[in-house]
This record gives sequence, structure tokens and C-alpha cells, in this order.
Amino acid sequence: MFSQNPSSKQVLDEVVVSSTKINLPFSKNFRTIEIISSEQIAISTATNVSDLLQQTTGIDIRRRGTGGIQGDLYIRGGGFDQTLLLVDGMKMDNSQTGHHTLNMILPLHLIERIEIIKGPASRIFGQNAYAGAINIITKEVKGENGTTIYKPTELSFGSYSQKNLGLSLSIIREKVKNIISFTTNRSDGYRHNTDYINNNYFSKTSFKTKSSPVDLIASFSHRKFGANGFYASPSATEQYEETQASLLGISTVFKSEKLIIKPRLYWKRGQDEYIYIRDNPSVYRNLHKTNKISAELSGSYFTKLGITGFGIDLSTVNITSNNLGDHSRRTVNVFVDHTFEMFNKKLSLSPGIAISHFSDLSFHSFPGIDVGYHLSSNFKFYSNIGKTYRIPTYTDLYYSSKTTLGNENLNPEQATSTEFGFKYNSSNFNFSGVVFSRKSKNIIDYVKKNENDLWKASNIGSLNTRGYELDLSYSFLGKDFSSNTFSLGYSNLKDDNYVSNVNYSQYSLNSIKSHFISKLNINYKKIHLSTVFKYVKRADNSNYSVLDTKVSYKSFFVNVNNILDEVYSETNLVPMPARNLLLGYVFKVD
Repeated sequence: MFSQNPSSKQVLDEVVVSSTKINLPFSKNFRTIEIISSEQIAISTATNVSDLLQQTTGIDIRRRGTGGIQGDLYIRGGGFDQTLLLVDGMKMDNSQTGHHTLNMILPLHLIERIEIIKGPASRIFGQNAYAGAINIITKEVKGENGTTIYKPTELSFGSYSQKNLGLSLSIIREKVKNIISFTTNRSDGYRHNTDYINNNYFSKTSFKTKSSPVDLIASFSHRKFGANGFYASPSATEQYEETQASLLGISTVFKSEKLIIKPRLYWKRGQDEYIYIRDNPSVYRNLHKTNKISAELSGSYFTKLGITGFGIDLSTVNITSNNLGDHSRRTVNVFVDHTFEMFNKKLSLSPGIAISHFSDLSFHSFPGIDVGYHLSSNFKFYSNIGKTYRIPTYTDLYYSSKTTLGNENLNPEQATSTEFGFKYNSSNFNFSGVVFSRKSKNIIDYVKKNENDLWKASNIGSLNTRGYELDLSYSFLGKDFSSNTFSLGYSNLKDDNYVSNVNYSQYSLNSIKSHFISKLNINYKKIHLSTVFKYVKRADNSNYSVLDTKVSYKSFFVNVNNILDEVYSETNLVPMPARNLLLGYVFKVD
């Protein structure tokens, strides 16, 4: 599946960051953007996207159990409804709830890179990119003409009866290239009622035409899992859930000397069945079905005055639910952005604005500006400010259960975010730092005054968040001239001006306050060692340290997770697994 030897250090100045708006070289896009390459994925200790993202400074994945089966995605203390996930630029937002954001994540062997944009991204991607956005870029279909390749991609076994299998079929012809993938992950669970089965079906087809290539992507993920204490209270030990996430999208690119046009059309479907008592669904059962159809047209126009990005996307979403009811929403989003370069391209200014209309909420705008200055070829400063926005989900508005109530009178969240940062990049040493601030209004949280009260969705008032992040990485050659890397990352977050009458909060008050990550990758001949150490301190003063490692020899690997056997939970008092092991073999597919 992957080469076991990491490539040389990725030169970030040459990376092109894709968005629904425009493509800019990383060196000219003055925002806090991190790229996880396929080479970095290959040597990582992670076996799924959730675990991989946890190894990034400032990102909080609050997992419930193992295998990436269920978890919530947070960036810089923002809520799980405030981060947007994209696959090849297609927005995976879920109108039911952000709890399902990670349902669409793909197996690691299908991913070319992951682009992480921290800070206000609404001007780039529209609503839901409140605290940031993550874009998963799938691999191109490669191979010689006339070849048909069928092979496994991974086979592994581990603690708690973990069994993971991946299969891949590549068909390469002169005008059509296609890859079909099936991946299954399953486990009996590390404690009562935490068993799971996760099946993913994926296909990507590239058609070669006279004008422009056309890409067709299809994905289906089906998960079944015991949800012991995942939701409601920890005493709800018999919960069960099944989720489905479907994606069908088609896109192409038209290019001329001065103009790039990217049309894209896609359909995303979600289904969530929740059962309070697994063996007795009649006690309490929810079934939600969501659909989204989106048509987008974005482009870039190049002139002597700079680059103008523009676009429009139209979408319609609907939900059918025995709990939330039947609802629909139409959205129109238009945006324009222009990048000016001055003083021999040392100074860049990029003002822009996005305007959105929601059929059930009216108009909203997201203005912002990015500023960057190249002090030298290796050293640069940047700053940006922007307005960001999130509309309530249907769960926020209409959900009702024995423990939780929605609120039809909720107002949308809004914030003004700023950041100031610097980056130093050389061939073997990178160092960056950023300070950021987010002043939020109408924050939506599930809160209660007394312990025995129901959780109720509420606009809790204002919340000012500020913090800083530091990242350092160094690459060096071993005695056998192999490439080795060492990195450190630290983030610190502080919330204040929270309304004083909130005694209990489900989400906002338990963000990561201190986050330290160190990673070491060592190669010696055909042996590779990766270790990741994470220290987390949360708002409730709980703290924990987790050490993971991976040892590979050729294509064989051993993963040992939670080596320190730490007792900890990341959300809802769900205990995470003790020390556990995974043994396997990966097959190179490209």
C-alpha cells in the first residue's frame, strides 16, 4: 500500500492548496495551513483518519472507542458543528448534526494528502467552516495502459479481535482509468457493547476527453457499532447505532492561459439509526435520513493586477426523521476574492467576501482579508481577519429525548476571527508560530443549571477564545543516509467571558487548554520506527499522556497504542482502551 521509507522533507512552498475558490501556491496563501502528505501518512502510527488528525497541533478529535468508528472533530476549541470536512473539495457538512462529520472519512491508502486550514474559512468555503476546514484529497488513478491489477491493500489483526482487510482493483485503459476499493474493519470491542463493523466501498474513475479530464467519484460507508455510554449519560450502556454515508460526485477543469474554471456536481446522503437499548428497539429508536445535492462553479482569472477568484454554489438539503420531522433548505453562496502582489511580490493582500442566502434564515455575509510579507525567501509573516458563521443543525432545532431538548428559537452563531503568524522554512528545518483570537456571539451549546435537568440547546451568549500554536520540525540523515524526522508542537487555548449562569455544558467548556505533541521517525535500512507522544489538559482540569509507536520491517508492521496504559477519556466519560496491539502487512498499490 505504501512505501515504508519516507520521502525527503516536503517543500511547502511548492504545495498547491486546493479549495472551492482558487488554487494558490502555499507560499502565497498566508493562512495557517498544514499538509499531511501520503508519505507522512505511510509512516504514521495511525490506522485511520481520526487517529491521524489527532497528531496535529490544535486539532481535537474526541473519540468514542477505537478504529475511528465514532468521534467529534474540533479545531482551536470550536465545536464539532463548526468544522467543515471536504472530500476532493466537496463539502461533507451534515444538516442533522456535526456528530456525523467523520462518517465520510476514507481509508488511508486512498488519500493523497490532507489539507488542514485553521482559523476563519467561511470566506473560502461558506458556513460551517467556522473554526477551520479539512480537505481530503484522494489519490489519482495511476498505471500503465492495458493493465488490470487486483490485490489486497492491508491485512491486520490485533487486540479486541480486531480484523482489518483492504482489497483494490485497478483497471487502466487509454481513455478510462478506474480504481475500486473495499475495506472492512471490525472488532469485538474493548469493553461491553463496543463491538463494531465498518465497511467502506470506493470507486474513482478518470475519463480522458478531448477537452478536459472528467473525474467521477463514488463512496459508501456503512458502520454498525455498540455505543456504550457514547451519548446521553455514561449509565446508558446498551445504546446502539448504525450509520450510512454516501457520496457521488463528478468534476472537471477547463484551463486557458488566463482562466481556470472548475464545475462540480455532487450528491451526499446520510442515514443514522439510533437505538437506546440494543436488544429492545421499541423503548426508544430514532431514524434520520438526509440528502444534499450541490452544484458548484468556481474559477480563477489571472491578470497583471493579480489573481481573482470567484464562484457560486447552489445546494438543497432535506431531512426525513421520526424525531426531528421533515425539513428542507436551499442555499445560494457566491464569493469573490482578489490577490494583489506588491514590492516585487514581497507583500500580498487578499481581500474577499462571500454572501450566502438560506431559504429559512435570510442573507449573511463573510468578509475578510489576508495579508502576508516575505521577509526573505525562507521567512514570512502573515495575518488575516474574517467574519465566520454557523447556522443551527436540525438536531439543535428540533431534537427531543429523555435527556435532551432542541430549541426552535435558536439564532445562528457568528464570530470575528483574527490571527498573526510567521513561518520559517528551509530544506531540513521548519518553524512556525501563530496567535489567534475568536470573538463569538450566540454560541450554541447544550446546557443545564442543575444536574438533574434536561440538556437544552441554547444560545449561551458570548465566548472569547484566544490562544497560540508553535510547531517545529527537523529532518536529518542517519548513518545509512536514510531520512529521519523529529517534530514538536504545542498549543494553548483560553476561553473567557462565558455567561455566568451556565453550570453544566456538554461541549464548549471541555476544550483542550494545553496540547503537546512530539513525533519521531527513524529509518535504518529496511526497519522503520515511528513514535507519537501526546499530552492533553482539558478545561475541566483532566489531563493525560498517550504514547503510540509503530515498527515496520519491509511491509510487516506492529502498532502498539497507549504504551503507558493511561486511564483516560476524551468525551462523555467514555473510557479509552488500555494498551493494545495491532499486527499486519501492507501491500504496495502504486
